[in-house]
Amino acid sequence: MWICKAAKCQMMEERANLMHMMKLSIKVLLQSAMSLGRSLDTDHAPLQQFFVVMEHCLKHGLKVKKSFIGQNKSFFGPLELVEKLCPEASDIATSVKNLPELKTAVGRGRAWLYLALMQKKLADYLKVLVDNKHLLSEFYEPEALMMEEEGMVIVGLLVGLNVLDANLCLKGEDLDSQVGVIDFSLYLKDVQELDGGKEQERITDVLDQKNYVEELNRHLSCTVGDLQAKIDSLEKTNSKLQEELSAAEGRICSLQEEQHQLREQNELIRERSEKSVEITKQDTKVELDTYKQTRQGLDEMYSDVWKQLKEEKRVRLELEKELELQIGMKTEMEIAMKLLEKDTHEKQDTLVALRQQLEEVKAINLQMFRKVQNAESSLQQKNETITSFEGRTNQVLSNMKQMEERLQHSERARQGAEEQSHKLQQELGGRVGALQQQLAQLHAQCSSLEKELKSEKEQRQALQRELQHEKDNSSLLQTELQQVKGLKKELRELQDEKVELQKVCDEQEQALQEMGLHLSQSKLKMEDIKEVNKALKGHTWLKDDEATHCKQCEKEFSISRRKHHCRNCGHIFCNTCSSNELALPSYPKPVRVCDSCHTLLLQRCSSTAS
Repeated sequence: MWICKAAKCQMMEERANLMHMMKLSIKVLLQSAMSLGRSLDTDHAPLQQFFVVMEHCLKHGLKVKKSFIGQNKSFFGPLELVEKLCPEASDIATSVKNLPELKTAVGRGRAWLYLALMQKKLADYLKVLVDNKHLLSEFYEPEALMMEEEGMVIVGLLVGLNVLDANLCLKGEDLDSQVGVIDFSLYLKDVQELDGGKEQERITDVLDQKNYVEELNRHLSCTVGDLQAKIDSLEKTNSKLQEELSAAEGRICSLQEEQHQLREQNELIRERSEKSVEITKQDTKVELDTYKQTRQGLDEMYSDVWKQLKEEKRVRLELEKELELQIGMKTEMEIAMKLLEKDTHEKQDTLVALRQQLEEVKAINLQMFRKVQNAESSLQQKNETITSFEGRTNQVLSNMKQMEERLQHSERARQGAEEQSHKLQQELGGRVGALQQQLAQLHAQCSSLEKELKSEKEQRQALQRELQHEKDNSSLLQTELQQVKGLKKELRELQDEKVELQKVCDEQEQALQEMGLHLSQSKLKMEDIKEVNKALKGHTWLKDDEATHCKQCEKEFSISRRKHHCRNCGHIFCNTCSSNELALPSYPKPVRVCDSCHTLLLQRCSSTAS
């Protein structure tokens, strides 16, 4: 309970001090602007101090956000709420986000304040924030300045700045690395001018001490900025390493999936090839049996044909035509052979494509191995950087010790100044009242300086915590190195499996080539048998002695009414009933066909075309 009360009292004192500093900064800024004609630039010192005081007011009571590296405080988060609450501020938010020079949230917040002051709407935007305290509670503590009545007072003070015309240039300024330290000399000079400049000689010592402490504070803030920049670079390198590791793991998984797919495809090809071989064997057996039966029928047909040739000499012309048709059949056989050759060439092309795919897989494996080597080299470099960073941290600790010694010297000097002030009080009895007031002010300043020193000590402790966190990160990196070594072993095992798979693929390619040769030979035999069957089916004609009448018109044949065979059905018709000609699959040229076959074939052609 006592600690909570002390913290609340400290927050109240900080709010009061920030209120007084804001009043002084706005007063000095307005006085200087009236002397310059109400137009201000970025180099104007009171304007810069106003932004520093404003930044301290916005930072007061901010909740700490914990990240991967450490703790972070940025006042740009509450300012982003203005865009949702007031649509007019969307231009400022977009322009701040589009500035490529800004890389931190602090720099974006400073740029937002510059642009709001240039638009003369800084008081309006902050009033919108103060009115919506239920949204600010996510970013500020309950005792923060923006959550109390002092926030409304500051908004009322900022209304007076709408009189000024600020011409601020954001390009070329390093807003990320600016040191936000309040320069009390500007406000102390004003107090001295109001008093008439009578006690300048006595306060010079105190001012020198204050300037010395401010220089120390600036030096410490610079070191803190350097450390933050180094921490940011380490974060980026760690994120890059994690991305590379995730990418490597994804590629390894994809390669494993591809290997499984290749294995499955090889098994499917084996099964299909075995099934096709069995089917071709069965087909060849059946076709051989049919070939023997058809050969016997052919022998009988040839004997009948020779008898018909001896008996009828008039049919010689038709037989010559049939010979021409057989020549066409031979040409068709040649064309079929060419098509088979094309099929074999296509199969060879597919085999070449499969070999190319295997070569691509080899190239991908080599790329993965090289990337792993690069990752190892980068990890070695990062280990070296970590060792160098540890050395730098030791240097920083030594510098902190030197700073503590300097603080002790400054406290001794302060004690000497207090003794001198007591002597002056004894010598000058009449001026005791005025000097006591000045001493009270100096004591207040000393207390504020002591508070700042305490805050700096806290920052030093935070830096030590961050260093411990970075050491933990280095240990994590070492564990990741061990994981990378395990990945190397897995890669070696995968390479061995790849070599075995390559051997299996080579054997399968040889088996496929042999199977392709057997299949091409069996297909050639099959097509020969089919052609013979077609020829046999086309030549199953009726004998001339058996037909005495036309099958369609049933008229008797005579010397004037000659007999004609239909090349499709093999029956005998007269000239009028078989005057049509069509190209049949067994005859490349148009051949005589009867009327019924003509209509049937035309119907089939129309149905296939539709």
